[in-house]
Amino acid sequence: MKLVTYSMGMTLDGYIVGPDGGFDWGAPDAEEFRASIDEIRGIDVHLLGRRLHETMVYWEDPEQAASWDDAEREWADLWNALPKVVFSRTLSSVDASNTRLATVGLAEEIERLRAEPGDGDIAIGGATLAAAAAELGLIDEYRVRVSPVLVGGGIPYFPPTQRQVDLELLDTRTFATGAVALRYRVRR
Repeated sequence: MKLVTYSMGMTLDGYIVGPDGGFDWGAPDAEEFRASIDEIRGIDVHLLGRRLHETMVYWEDPEQAASWDDAEREWADLWNALPKVVFSRTLSSVDASNTRLATVGLAEEIERLRAEPGDGDIAIGGATLAAAAAELGLIDEYRVRVSPVLVGGGIPYFPPTQRQVDLELLDTRTFATGAVALRYRVRR
């Protein structure tokens, strides 16, 4: 069965964006960026919330592409080819490569995607969407890159929850920047 993964960077104090909405503290170095490229190769489809979708459209901007290095072009090629589903209450359409709006609820969409052929993962990005998936017990793995910075507030990686979720550590990786990548499986 395809795994549902939640993968994003966060600060040491647990936020994916700071109080000002910024995430410049999380800019990966070359080694971290390469790890992200390797991770995306194992994904069959990416589910996004509206805000993350709007952020990721950057990777389709030809004006931006003119300044990209080889790794950034590789990432953009992989990202743009990847099927994506956007969950939004405010968008009526999306204009991005291989991207569509969800037409059913999150649980139904994941059930449908799990039934499709392929052995890659179903990735979820965006704190609000991931929180909804976690509340429904749909996340199989948490993949987090913890950056060595404290921002004091913002949007948390892990939203408050009413239940305990036990995790099993699968892998760790420390980068030269001091960032640490952690991969946990949800114990069922």
